[in-house]
Amino acid sequence: MVVAIAITAAAILAICLAAWRGVAAGPEATPSPHATEYLPSISDLMIATIQPRHERLWQAEQDGNWEFAAYELGNLRGAFDRLGRAHPSEHDISLPDMITSVTEQPFKELNSAIQSKDGTAFAKAYADLTAACNSCHQALNHSVVEVRVPNRTSTSDLNTDTRN
Repeated sequence: MVVAIAITAAAILAICLAAWRGVAAGPEATPSPHATEYLPSISDLMIATIQPRHERLWQAEQDGNWEFAAYELGNLRGAFDRLGRAHPSEHDISLPDMITSVTEQPFKELNSAIQSKDGTAFAKAYADLTAACNSCHQALNHSVVEVRVPNRTSTSDLNTDTRN
């Protein structure tokens, strides 16, 4: 009889523990099928990953933090790579090929400038990268999105002033 009570108590305890773990895990424990289908838009990825890295790369050089500039250049390259993998084509254009064709040379020049800690070479390569970004925007019929080289007074590298 004692064994039967112990087995029953152990079974009840196991069931309660399993139920408690399920409740404690909450809704995050198993994502809904729709959650795994979400794909951020090109715009989402640009605003969330590319634009902040573009700005931080510039800021790192401005601060003379070449190690952080190298780090952000790597992050920027990776963000562009993920963008191309997430969106392999746009308007029947291969996005990975377009990204590579416009960023490869500026990325090499930026890397060289960062390695040699050459602010003048960095400024040219950064301006070339920024122009390359804008050429993609134009090619994809998004010329309204104009990126610029930040300045110390700007809060963003996005140019929203269409008057100039």
